[in-house]
Amino acid sequence: MNLSAFSSLAGKKVHLRRFGPEDLTAAYIGWLNDPKVTRFSNQRFRAHTVASCEAYRASYDASPPLFLSVRDAATGAAIGTMTAYANPHHETCDVGIIIGARDYWGGGYGQDAWNALIRWLISEGGVRKLTAGCLAANRAMITLMERSGMAREAVRVGQELLDGEPCDIVHYAKFAR
Repeated sequence: MNLSAFSSLAGKKVHLRRFGPEDLTAAYIGWLNDPKVTRFSNQRFRAHTVASCEAYRASYDASPPLFLSVRDAATGAAIGTMTAYANPHHETCDVGIIIGARDYWGGGYGQDAWNALIRWLISEGGVRKLTAGCLAANRAMITLMERSGMAREAVRVGQELLDGEPCDIVHYAKFAR
């Protein structure tokens, strides 16, 4: 398993590359502080600043997980981020995505980014099993995972609160072989 081999990746609509210091823009920080963007994420409980975002970005410099910038392939505009946390001992990888630029919601950009990365993780990254999860209320993410061939693996009933009400977390997985 070798995530360090990742440099960049092109989908049909997006380009993925490592998130660098140049990606710490006002727009990026704005996404993280936008309640609509972070509605289903635990990012909603934090106030994000340049300093907090730089510390988070820097945490990836010397570690094996991937932190990626998702960019519109046609314009080069930053539209979101992805993460991939690998466990080389078990050949597993947990993937996450946030499309922060709301103008891109519903346009297939997230699906394209997701499909491109999981294909690479299985074919080039040496991943045996991919996992991801989200709140059960996040229908867009569930659809994205299911369209990519992932299957529901588990449910953590009432695990988190969403708008003060218990909400399940659903876990999905896809095996390489």
